[in-house]
Amino acid sequence: MSDLTHGDDAAAVNSLRSAVMRLSRRLKHQRVDESLSPTEMSVLGTLARCGTATPGELARKEHVQPPSMTRIVALLEAKGLVRLEPHPEDRRQKVVTQTEQAEAMLDESRTKRNAFLASLVEGLDEDEWAKLRAAAPVLEKLAHL
Repeated sequence: MSDLTHGDDAAAVNSLRSAVMRLSRRLKHQRVDESLSPTEMSVLGTLARCGTATPGELARKEHVQPPSMTRIVALLEAKGLVRLEPHPEDRRQKVVTQTEQAEAMLDESRTKRNAFLASLVEGLDEDEWAKLRAAAPVLEKLAHL
């Protein structure tokens, strides 16, 4: 890969960063449950993708300190969105599992955000939409690096 800090490549990186941040902010405003913080929603999304996890595993995946994740999990449990269960191999630990209520809320949230994005995409021409479709897997890869 070439040096991305100069010239046209640097401008493209800057433009990508700016666009992703603006779009992300707009998507965050398409929330279904205003009582949940973006971090709480992110934890639920991680559980939906990865299945059950210990609070420590969630802290690593979400890039927060373990004590912070303990508080987040406690808030989600109090709201009925996750359950804490004994770890199958290490009884000193707990695993966090999302509830059916969380699954339903995440489905509703995805539907709302997808509809919002679809309404934006309607403003693109066919060539722009084809480019965006082709870029989606690359953006997905970047999101998980």
